[in-house]
Order: sequence, then structure tokens, then C-alpha cells
Amino acid sequence: MGPVDISLIQLLSAYVFVVALMFILRIRRIPREKEVLVASIRMTFQLVLAGFVLSYILDHPSPLYTILAVLVMEIFAIYNVYKRARLSLPARVKKRLEFFIAISVSTGTLLSLVYFLYVVVKISPWFDPRYVIPLAGMIIGNSMTGVSLGVKALSESITVQKNIVEMALMLGARPKDAVRMFSDKAFDSAILPTLNSMIGMGIVFLPGMMTGQILSGTSPITAIKYQIAIMLGILGGVTISVSVFLYLGYKAFFNREDQLIV
Repeated sequence: MGPVDISLIQLLSAYVFVVALMFILRIRRIPREKEVLVASIRMTFQLVLAGFVLSYILDHPSPLYTILAVLVMEIFAIYNVYKRARLSLPARVKKRLEFFIAISVSTGTLLSLVYFLYVVVKISPWFDPRYVIPLAGMIIGNSMTGVSLGVKALSESITVQKNIVEMALMLGARPKDAVRMFSDKAFDSAILPTLNSMIGMGIVFLPGMMTGQILSGTSPITAIKYQIAIMLGILGGVTISVSVFLYLGYKAFFNREDQLIV
């Protein structure tokens, strides 16, 4: 038996939850109705657009379309990290930090994606959009969140507690050692959401990919195997992206003479 199709009226009926949320916000006098409305409209528009684009790409499989789709996701993820970080730093530091963010997100996600597709899943042809695009989306999206948290934690720690860093430098520590405590803390903050997600998976909630496969008629066992594999791929993407960022990112806060410049 295939998936149950949803009519337009049935789909529209799901928006009752948005109305309910806005009603509760109004009663509690929390001024977020506009954000809820914008988020709902934006989510709907983006998914409809993605649906048409994906339909075209799946009907016309091509290496060029697949690479372009992954490239667009990478650019959007890097831009979103810039936006989420909201860095109040000197222009020189901010520019270098953004450069390191771009390197870390692209390196971590592409390495994980290539390994996952061609070692774990072994797809053929190599550009099959049915596998590459959704898996890239999950790995890039989660890595984006991890790097965002890492950037925020590292930047705030160094700027708020710069006296500690300067004291360590005066005592002869190298910049890398002076910020090691903050770097470790940022790494912990960055991977925590992924670990929490793994802990609750299968008991507290069923992940979207697995649910979608089961609804489409795929065997739950096959869906579980894919879900375990993709979660490990996501963990790899987040770990590599955040590690690369923290390895490079602290350097943005120091000049060539190893002096703190924030």
C-alpha cells in the first residue's frame, strides 16, 4: 500500500496549529505573532519551491544539477551561520572569522557527504540526486547549527573574558593554549544538540527521514538502517566542521605578533 495522498483542503486544515499558537501568544501577551506568521509563510513558500525544483532535478538527473543543488545549500548554510552569529567584533576579526566559517562548513560537510555516499551507501551513478540532495541537506543543515553554536560560544568567551586570555599570554602561553578552555567549551556546546537528538531518537521521537520512508511504504527495518547511518553521517559532519572551525577560528582574534585584537 502506497502513501495516503493529502488534498489541498486537508493540507490547509493543518494550519489550525499556527492559528492556535498565535491565539495563545496573544493571550499571553508575547509579541511573536508576526514572527510565527512570517515563519509559516516562509516555510510554505520554500518547501513548495523546493518541491518543484526537486521534481525537475529528479526527472532530469544530471551531474550539473546535483552539484548546483549542493553548492546552493552550502552557500545558504554559510550565509546563515554569518547571520546567526551576529558578531559584534572589529571588522578585521569579523572578516577573518567569516573566512574560517566558510572553510570549516564546506570542508566538514563535503568530506562527510562524500564518505557517506561512496563508502557507506555506495550509490551509482555518483550524482544520483535522489540520494545526494536529501542526504546533503541533512548533513549540511546540522553542521550549520553546530558551527553557529561554536562561533557564538568561542566569540563570547574570548571577548567577555579577554583578561584571562591576556594574562595567559603575558605568562608566556601561545594563543592556542590561552584560549584552549574556551575552545573546548565551544566544542561541547556545538555537538550537544546532535548528541541530545541521538539520545532521544527512536524512543522520544521518530526522525523525519525514517518517518517519511515508512509512510512511503519502505520496510521499517530498511528505514532504521538508513536512519542510523545518516545520524552517524550527521555526527561526522558536525564533528569535522566544528573541529576545523575551532582549529582555525581562534586565530582571527590575534595578530601576527600573537596579540589579542578584540
